[in-house]
Amino acid sequence: MTTPQWAAGCDIDAIMAAMTLPEKLAQLASVWPEGSGPPGETVAPMQGEMLTDTFQDTTLFEHGLGQFTRPLGSRAGTVAERLEFARGLQRDAVRHSRFGIPALVHEECLTGLQLYGAATYPSPLAWGASWDAGLVGEMAGQIGSTMRQLNIHLGLAPVLDVVRDPRWGRVEECISEDPYLVGVLGTAYVDGLQSAGPGATVKHFLGYSNSRGGRNLAPVHAGPREVAEVFALPFEMVVKNARPRAVMHSYAEIDGTPVAADPRLLTELLRVRWGFEGVVVADYFGVTFLHTLHDVAADLGDAAVLALSAGVDIELPAGRAYLAPLAERVRSGACPMELVDRSVRRVLRHKLELGVFAEAVENAQAVDADPPDFRAVARRLAEESVILLSNPQGILPLRPVARVAVVGPNADSPEAMLGNYSFTNHVQTPPGTPIGIDLPTVLAALSEQLPDGTEVVHAPGCAVRADAEAEADAADTIATAAAAAESADVCIAVVGDRAGLFGRGTVGEGSDAAALELPGRQQALLDAVLDTGTPVVVVLVTGRPYPMGAFADRAAAVVQAFFPGEEGAPAIAGVLTGRVNPSGRLPVSIPRDCAGQPHSYRHPRLGGRSPVSNVDPSPLFAFGHGLSYTTFTCSDLRVTADHWDTAGTLRVRCRVRNDGERVGAEVVQLYVRDLVASVTRPMRQLLGWARVGLAPGEAHVVEFTVPADRLAFVGPESAWIVEPGEFELSVASSAEAPGVRTTVGLQGPVRVLTEDRSLLTAVRVHEGDAW
Repeated sequence: MTTPQWAAGCDIDAIMAAMTLPEKLAQLASVWPEGSGPPGETVAPMQGEMLTDTFQDTTLFEHGLGQFTRPLGSRAGTVAERLEFARGLQRDAVRHSRFGIPALVHEECLTGLQLYGAATYPSPLAWGASWDAGLVGEMAGQIGSTMRQLNIHLGLAPVLDVVRDPRWGRVEECISEDPYLVGVLGTAYVDGLQSAGPGATVKHFLGYSNSRGGRNLAPVHAGPREVAEVFALPFEMVVKNARPRAVMHSYAEIDGTPVAADPRLLTELLRVRWGFEGVVVADYFGVTFLHTLHDVAADLGDAAVLALSAGVDIELPAGRAYLAPLAERVRSGACPMELVDRSVRRVLRHKLELGVFAEAVENAQAVDADPPDFRAVARRLAEESVILLSNPQGILPLRPVARVAVVGPNADSPEAMLGNYSFTNHVQTPPGTPIGIDLPTVLAALSEQLPDGTEVVHAPGCAVRADAEAEADAADTIATAAAAAESADVCIAVVGDRAGLFGRGTVGEGSDAAALELPGRQQALLDAVLDTGTPVVVVLVTGRPYPMGAFADRAAAVVQAFFPGEEGAPAIAGVLTGRVNPSGRLPVSIPRDCAGQPHSYRHPRLGGRSPVSNVDPSPLFAFGHGLSYTTFTCSDLRVTADHWDTAGTLRVRCRVRNDGERVGAEVVQLYVRDLVASVTRPMRQLLGWARVGLAPGEAHVVEFTVPADRLAFVGPESAWIVEPGEFELSVASSAEAPGVRTTVGLQGPVRVLTEDRSLLTAVRVHEGDAW
C-alpha cells in the first residue's frame, strides 16, 4: 500500500485547493477507536457521556482523518497485537479516503509510553525531586525511540502545570511548585522526546493547577501578573527553547473565560508573542465542554466556532464539534472559511514535519518496550529522586539486625510504585490480567537487599483507603501490624497513595482530596507502630505532599518517594540499606499540618508566618530540602558582573565540598530576593541550581551566569521589567536554609524587556576548588 504520489509530494497548497469542506474538517478531527469501552473503564472526564457510539471502521474515513486517539494504548495486549490493530486502522484510513493521507497517531507518554508492557518511569514529581535535567532528557529520548519504531507521531506530555494546591489530584503529574524548575526539566523532556523523532505536546495551557479548592476543572482565579510569572513561565520557556510540536489547552476557565475560547492566550500570547508554530490540540472533550460544562456556547456548533476562532486546531479525542456542527456553521456564514483553512494548513504542515505523509504503514515494527537499558535509566532516575527527609537518630542506613518488620498498605503493592498515567493504573484491564512489566514491591526489594539471615516479617496493617470491609477489620489488622513492629528491631512503615482516575484512587486525575491527610486509616496505623517504642522508619510513596507534623518528630527517619516507577522499590530499598546515598531534594514544600494551605515557598512577606495572623503556614520540610549520608559545605560566595546595571550579567561562584566519608551528590541552589520593588516580590526565588557529585574530601566550584533579565518581574504597567535596586543572593540547601548570602546593587534605568529576554541561568561546574 502506498500513499498517492501527488499527496506524498506534500504540496499542501495543491491538497487544500482540491479539498472539499468535509475533507478539510476531517483533518481537524480525531477518532478514538476504543474510546466507548465497557462501563467503569473511563479514562477521560465524562467519557461515557461523550462517546456513546461504537466505533465503525471504514465509514469514518470517507473524508480522511486528522488523528487516531490512542490506538495502541487503550487496551491490554502484546506490543505486536496492539501494533497490528493500529496498522489495520491506518490501512483503512489511507485506502478509504480520496487523498490517502495517513492519520497522525497520538498516545500518552508521561511516565513512559502508555502501552501494555512498556517501561514505566518515575512520575514527574520524581523528576522534580531528582533535579537532573540531563537524566530526564535521556528518559524522554528512550520513550521517543519506542514511539518512533511503533509509528506513534505525537506524545501527550509533558505536563507543565505548576503545583499550587496539594489537594488537587493531578499534582502527581506535575514537576514542581517552582515554575523555573518546571521549565528547565520540561524543556529537557521535550528536547529528549523530539530528538528521537516524535512530537511532544506540552500541557495544560494555562492555569489549570490553580483550580479553586483543589478540585479538578474548578474555576481558576489569578491576576495577570501571577498568570505570567507562575503559570505561563514554564510554557514560555519550553515553547521558546524547545519548540514543541503541539500545545494542549487546559480545561480551565480563568476569571470566567475558558482557555479553549480565549484567543488572547491561544493566539496572541502563544503564537504572536512567543512565536509558536505548531498545532494547538484540545484536551479531551474540551471543545464540547464549552457547551456542556462552561455554558458559553449554546450548542456544539457554537462551541466549535469559539474554539476554532480562539486557536484550537484539532479536536480530541473525537470529532463531536468539528465535523457536522462546524460544517453547518461554515455553510451558514457563521464561521469564516479562512479559520478552517488556517487550522488545516497547520495540521497538514504538522503531519509533513512529523513524517506522516511519507510514512509507510508497514514500516512500524514490534519492539521490546522495556529493555534492560530502559530499566537502567528508570533505576537511576528513581534512585536520584528518593528523598531522605529526616534521620535524627542516624538509623539509616540500616545496620544489621535480627528482625525487620515491614508494615503498611504500600509495602507489598506493586501498583503503589506507579503514577496515574502509567498503563497499570490508568487503563482498566480484565481481572486477572498480569501487570505486564517486572514490578517489584518494597517488601520484595528490601528482603533481597538486607543482609542474609535477616528475618523479615510483614503485616499490611490497613488498606490505602478505607471501605466498609476494611473498616470492619481495621482494629485487628492494625493491631497485627503493631505486634509485628513490637517484635522487631526496626520497623519500616510504607504508607501513602494509590493512583487512579476519577475517584478510583487516592490521587490522580479527578481523585482530589477533600482534606490534606493520609488516606484511610494510615495515620492510625502509624500511631500504633510508633507507640510500640520500636524505631520506625516511615516511607511515604505518594503522588502529593502530605502533612507530616503528626508523626515526623516521632519517627526514627522519614523517606519520601513520589511514585518512583518500575525500579522504584529497589531504589527505596537501596536508600534504606545504604546501597544508595540519597540525593533527592524536594520539588514541593511538605506541610507541617493543614494550616495555611495551599502554600508555596515563592511567597511575599505576608504569604508566610506573620504577626498579624495566628495561622503559621511554614512548611515542615522546605522546597529543596533533602539529606544525605555524607555532609556538604558551600562557601566562598563571590559575585562579579560585566557591568553593575539592569542590562548586565552577574557571575555567581561558590565552592561546594564533600566533608563526609561517602561519595554523594549535592544540589547547590541559587536564590534571589528583591529587597525593595515596585510590586511585592517573593522572599526567595530560585535562579538556578547544579547537581554536583563529589568524592569524600573533594570540592568543586559552581558558577552561575545570571542575566539581569532573570531578576525581572511583571511591573505595575503589566510589562516585564528589571528595576535597579538591592538584591540578596543566597546559595543554600533549601528555600529556608540560611546558606551563604551576599547583597548586590543594580544601577541604571528601569529596563522594559522584549519577548527575546533571557530566560535561563547558565551553570558550569569546575572540577577542583581552584578559582
